[in-house]
Amino acid sequence: MNTGAFRQLRWPAAAAGLDALGRLRHVVAGALRTGRPLAVWREPGASTPRLLVARSLEATYTGLSPALDAQAPAGFAFFPFRDSDQNPALFLPADVVYDASQPEIVGVSAAARDLVPALTAWLSAALVEELSWHRSTQPAPHAATESEYTQLVQTGVEAIETQEVVKVVTSRAARRPLPADFDPLVAFAELDRKYPQAFVSLVSVPGVGTWLGATPEILAEVTADGTFRTMALAATQPLTANVTPRTAIWRQKEIEEQALVARYIVSCFKQLRLREYHETGPRTVIAGQLLHLRTDFEVNLQHVPFPSLGTDMLRLLHPTSAVGGMPKVAAMHFIQKHEGYDRAYYSGFLGPVNVAAPGIARLYVNLRCLQVRADEAILYAGTGLTVDSDPEREWQETQMKLQTIAAVL
Repeated sequence: MNTGAFRQLRWPAAAAGLDALGRLRHVVAGALRTGRPLAVWREPGASTPRLLVARSLEATYTGLSPALDAQAPAGFAFFPFRDSDQNPALFLPADVVYDASQPEIVGVSAAARDLVPALTAWLSAALVEELSWHRSTQPAPHAATESEYTQLVQTGVEAIETQEVVKVVTSRAARRPLPADFDPLVAFAELDRKYPQAFVSLVSVPGVGTWLGATPEILAEVTADGTFRTMALAATQPLTANVTPRTAIWRQKEIEEQALVARYIVSCFKQLRLREYHETGPRTVIAGQLLHLRTDFEVNLQHVPFPSLGTDMLRLLHPTSAVGGMPKVAAMHFIQKHEGYDRAYYSGFLGPVNVAAPGIARLYVNLRCLQVRADEAILYAGTGLTVDSDPEREWQETQMKLQTIAAVL
């Protein structure tokens, strides 16, 4: 926690016996009861989660790309695939922050000092078993059948053959009933346990709804030592006893799919006239029960004359060719015309900015996610198409990807 920017409140003695999940539930319950937006997340490889509560929905600002620099406000970005009135780009200010690695302290920002009495009451309240999570006001999206999705893939391949696009990423939604006792916070803890190297998140905002996910893909990262990082992550096959990162063999289609994403990132560097970057890969990596090809890109911000590189690259990258396609405008037009549903926050991006400390930001592509509704979950998955894509294999790939998040149902 960026302790210098927050007033510290200590938990009352009555909470001494609570574990990390119990303390999270206390603050979450107070935020939900009073209609406030919140985000819970756990960084890849970290042992404990963090929680952020925004003072009010009115305090969130929309439509702006977050600035990735030390002077930017602290908060949590939650951006859709495509910004719209129905799915606004959100940045939740870090008004209240709880870091489970510092279990005795809850931080309150200077701008939200009037929240201190309410927060004190939250911490002293009786433990709440059932929580009333925020729900989306939008209708549930259409869930494509197998025949509908394979036809979409075929249409995408034809668009590549006719050079309408070089690559396009198609996706679909799936609807699953929620178990009667489904608890998003318990599901978050289960994802935390199952996927230690993923960015695990739970975001709940009035009107926008509640989203749960475990994504493997960094969109943009700026570190405390002044390093910018991004990655090209694409191509998929199942992780099995016989197919591991050391033994995986990739088809030409998958190699080309990943190379297109890497070339897209290089083209963004070229637009900024940046040549001083380090590229590593591609290599095979594990993400849940899946294998992907990944290339990492790194820039030392202290050695290049681009102080706003993180912010500029974020604006160029999103949506990346790993979730949209190439050329970007043509691929986005294809998706809007043919996909048949609104992705909302799936394949958008999310993550903390300047919460841990000034100058530290980590934004992730919102993959392997679901939306929690009143009695069902909406799951999402997509596949990158090239001219060699087989519609049936692409359907099976989405089935595999859905299993990552469906495990908590």
